[in-house]
Amino acid sequence: MKSAFRKISRVGTLTGGTKWYLSQDCLLAAKRMMYAVEYRRFYLRDLEYIMVWPSRLWLWRLIIPAVLLAALGGSLWQWVNSTAGVIFGSVALAWVGLELALGPTARSRIHTTGASIDLPLVRRTRRAQKVLAKIDAAVRATRSVIEQPTTPASITSPAEPHVQARSEASATASIAAATQTNGS
Repeated sequence: MKSAFRKISRVGTLTGGTKWYLSQDCLLAAKRMMYAVEYRRFYLRDLEYIMVWPSRLWLWRLIIPAVLLAALGGSLWQWVNSTAGVIFGSVALAWVGLELALGPTARSRIHTTGASIDLPLVRRTRRAQKVLAKIDAAVRATRSVIEQPTTPASITSPAEPHVQARSEASATASIAAATQTNGS
């Protein structure tokens, strides 16, 4: 039997991570923390927006390890031998090159009609476009199914004048009075 959910993203951390699954009517986040898993379900009809932006901590992730590795390489060059210094210096350059190639890390927020939740949707911002395109296609498909009008079988009946019931008339009068007092 084929599963209704398909995995669209995974963001790992040292203590667990979050896996994202998409089905026909919902987006599911499975957040793993050590040995426990917490599930969050976001119905596609309730999604208002998903926002992904670059994290400011990305620059620190780029600079701090590179500076520490370069300083270690420089000190090893000075006091031990040049081979060890070159190795750590080249690792520092490789770190900078890798981080620049992968791009900035991402943060994300999911806003539904009832709540706003900060959960990592993707690790890097350049992957966000693909994941958001999949979610957008699913949301459009869900909302197009909901918005299609259903046409009942037409039954012809003789034209009858509309007689307004007493409760409808009083409700209409009270609404009209309320709008006039509000100045609208």
